[in-house]
Amino acid sequence: MALVSGMDIIKECTSRGLVAGSFNTTNIETTMGIVAAIERVGVPTFIQVAPTNVALSGYEYIYDMVSRRLETCDVPVALHLDHGKSLESVEGALAAKFTSIMIDYSEYPYEENIRVSARAREMCPPGVALEAELGSIGGKEDDVAPEHASYTNPDQVKHFVDSVGCDMLAVSVGNQHGYAPNARIDFDLLAKVQAESPVPLVIHGASGLPSEQLGRLHEFGVVKVNVAADLRNAMIRAFGEAYAANPNENSLIRVSMDAVNAVTDVVEARIRTLNPSVA
Repeated sequence: MALVSGMDIIKECTSRGLVAGSFNTTNIETTMGIVAAIERVGVPTFIQVAPTNVALSGYEYIYDMVSRRLETCDVPVALHLDHGKSLESVEGALAAKFTSIMIDYSEYPYEENIRVSARAREMCPPGVALEAELGSIGGKEDDVAPEHASYTNPDQVKHFVDSVGCDMLAVSVGNQHGYAPNARIDFDLLAKVQAESPVPLVIHGASGLPSEQLGRLHEFGVVKVNVAADLRNAMIRAFGEAYAANPNENSLIRVSMDAVNAVTDVVEARIRTLNPSVA
């Protein structure tokens, strides 16, 4: 199946009461593992990459790699730009035919966040979904951390979404980027945000959240949940364990296949945790 629009993923998930995992890739092993898990479970999904992780390959390589693997996959998948911190990154992802975009100006003042996010909306062709962020999510991802974290203000939600015209809203409600084992969702705040939001919500930083919290997110208008650190740790651990077992190991393909399987297991577990109704 060819890549689909992020809008298609949103519509199918909201109509079926599902939550789309959004899994970060940087290389072929991670991509193969993600898609293998998607095929096992059958839940529409986002595959994404952040600008910090295209330094080696560029956006075009990510598109080619993901779209080629999806040729034999029957489950809808969108290719998403994660944490576009500039309009230049948005432009680069769109030029490479990404089908979903995030603009993240959440660290800037409210009006500046609206101005730049609305400009990103104008840049996106019809059918390309736009995610924007209100409230700055804490934690560290790819060695990048915000200067300060701030919770999403429910009183700003409707005005922000209406002003930007985004299709999904990333929120800060206790979630943190990276592996933050003490992170916890404030469900009272999340409920208030949901009540004010005209669009589905996005939770970042799922790698540090407990399973019982992830399994409740579908109750609060969440359509997309980002997972990155767990996948990277699984792949790096596979290579590290191979080296520890045999420092003279030279079968790169065998170890790479072990890494693919490790990523597959993590992604499958996360999709099932997010969707308790999926058998």
